[in-house]
Amino acid sequence: MYKSFSMEIGGRTLTVDVGRVAKQANGAALMHYGDTTVLSTATASDKPREGIDFFPLSVEFEEKMYSVGKIPGGFNKREGKASENAVLTARVIDRPMRPLFPKDYRNDCTLNNLVLSVDPECRPELVAMLGSAIATSISDIPFCGPCATTQVGMIDGQFIINPSQEQWKSGDLNLTVASTAEKVIMIEAGANEIPEAKMIEAIYMAHEENQKIIEFINKMVAEVGKPKHEYESCAIPEEMFAKMKEIVTPEEMEGAVFTDEKQVREENIRNITARLEEAFADNEEWLAILGEAVYQYEKKTVRKMILKDHKRPDGREITQIRPLAAEVDLIPRVHGSAMFTRGQTQICDITTLAPLSEMQRIDGLDSNEVNKRYMHHYNFPSYSVGETKPSRGPGRREIGHGALAERALIPVLPSEEEFPYAIRCVSETFESNGSTSMASTCASCMSLMSAGVPIKKMVAGISCGLVTGDTDDDFVLLTDIQGLEDFFGDMDFKVTGTADGITAIQMDIKIHGLTRPIVEGAIARCREARMFIMENCMKPAIAEPRKTVNEYAPKIVQIKIDPEKIGDVVGQRGKTINAIIDECGVKIDITDDGAVSVCGTDKNGMDKAIEYIQMIVSEFEEGKIYTGKVVSIKEFGAFIEFAPGKEGMVHISKIARERINHVEDVLTLGDVVKCKCLGKDKMGRISFSIKDAK
Repeated sequence: MYKSFSMEIGGRTLTVDVGRVAKQANGAALMHYGDTTVLSTATASDKPREGIDFFPLSVEFEEKMYSVGKIPGGFNKREGKASENAVLTARVIDRPMRPLFPKDYRNDCTLNNLVLSVDPECRPELVAMLGSAIATSISDIPFCGPCATTQVGMIDGQFIINPSQEQWKSGDLNLTVASTAEKVIMIEAGANEIPEAKMIEAIYMAHEENQKIIEFINKMVAEVGKPKHEYESCAIPEEMFAKMKEIVTPEEMEGAVFTDEKQVREENIRNITARLEEAFADNEEWLAILGEAVYQYEKKTVRKMILKDHKRPDGREITQIRPLAAEVDLIPRVHGSAMFTRGQTQICDITTLAPLSEMQRIDGLDSNEVNKRYMHHYNFPSYSVGETKPSRGPGRREIGHGALAERALIPVLPSEEEFPYAIRCVSETFESNGSTSMASTCASCMSLMSAGVPIKKMVAGISCGLVTGDTDDDFVLLTDIQGLEDFFGDMDFKVTGTADGITAIQMDIKIHGLTRPIVEGAIARCREARMFIMENCMKPAIAEPRKTVNEYAPKIVQIKIDPEKIGDVVGQRGKTINAIIDECGVKIDITDDGAVSVCGTDKNGMDKAIEYIQMIVSEFEEGKIYTGKVVSIKEFGAFIEFAPGKEGMVHISKIARERINHVEDVLTLGDVVKCKCLGKDKMGRISFSIKDAK
């Protein structure tokens, strides 16, 4: 049965068609917001996947170029692998929804979002977030929803609900907030140093807007929602836990996990697992789920230690940051490098500078190609956690971590006019035990300063964790969570910023939402911690950006020319500009507005190239002395090239003070001579004299 539902959000109409298309999916919603159209579907398998101890949820955001009236570039003319934006959007959909599925649910589940058309006023990413929540809520898939998502922008200090693409790009805030009817369940933000109080105000403005959407979804569920299907629970039997505690007492388990050495803890758990395997050798059913059971036992032990005793596995106080270390310039010959260490988390970041022509061009669901000047890439090799597996390139986690660190630093980067470089930072994870993305932010900030990038302020990041009890008031916030506290805790709340405000937030949780005191407490705790990191670790290593770029980095000088003269500099089929590049050993980029960037490592070559360009775009000045090369000899005189594509003629009578019969008697091809400009002759041509320049 086809039904259509509508509501107003942010001054635009959201319409949801149910039962119109994709009827064989467990749940489907054809979403319309303005002229943006997204088909969101939710499907699940009938049976659980065997041999796994996690919920196999897949989220897809499919960008189709026809949605913006484009044919994909390249030879194939077909959409390829998911873009970085598609991966990040899928992650933002996954993070709030995953905790709302039953913890013991092991059926394969896929949330697919197909972008059919794009209205620049209505971002398809937001429509997909709402569509996934609606499709799942009205389906028969077990789900503790509904949930809703709202985006907030800010221009001139004013908040904008669900901003347009242009407002999203140009504003000072990119905030995405997901909520249930009671609590906030996900926060993602990029901000231009927004004060903490202002950020909290924006978060709860979005939370209030989400309540209207949840009420709308509940009406849809009441009218067209399917009864939730039964499923085979994969929970660990209580009798198994009881038997495990007889063999390994809670005190033994506490002793096994209470260490600041990750390897020691893992060895202790391996020994405990071996004892339990021996004890359960005759029970195949229990042996099959023993790994998950040990994990749950360890998790309960850690949570009890933290919540009841305020004891952390490595012995720290709940507000204490692990030992910090920082250094710069550790990698020779690269343009900038820095290493940041926090406990057993260690990141080495390398900065590379290049001309603006090296910017990344992104052909996405936007009206125009996007040029990305600052790129941050994050790598997470298996050796960083003591494991072995082949490298298959960056996965969704690596792309997400890189994007978070990138977002954190963009607000403090100099403008293209101030610093005409494309910038790439690569964070190599040397060691990982919790919050490598925040270590990447700190390392990247120092690496940029090491490379001589004049960033406006120092940026640091830290993660805050959470362990909750049976009531909303029973919780403990943990500053600087390590891996174990992340795995067994309820929250990973990452905040980056300067001394003056927040530049990025990413919040992941494993429970059904956070109360306002938890959100406010986490943001405050993160500010306190990042200030400590900057003052006690980063500033002693490098307090401010280097005054000049590294000796191995390309040097770039910018000049401005009349845009109408660009063709003269480029020359026919690029002949003139290529001649300058070859002779001077430089790289030259020219923008449509006449900004010319000359890039090279040799100052003399760069100076010569600039001199040539200025010569080409300038008119010859009467009485001025010029230096050029003889490039052609005729009976009546010689042609002198002053710069590639810029020539003048010296009549035979103006070559020498004495009379000469042949030009070749005085000049040969390739001679470098000085000439004086005599102005225009009777025919309006510029003439030169060699004899008057002596």
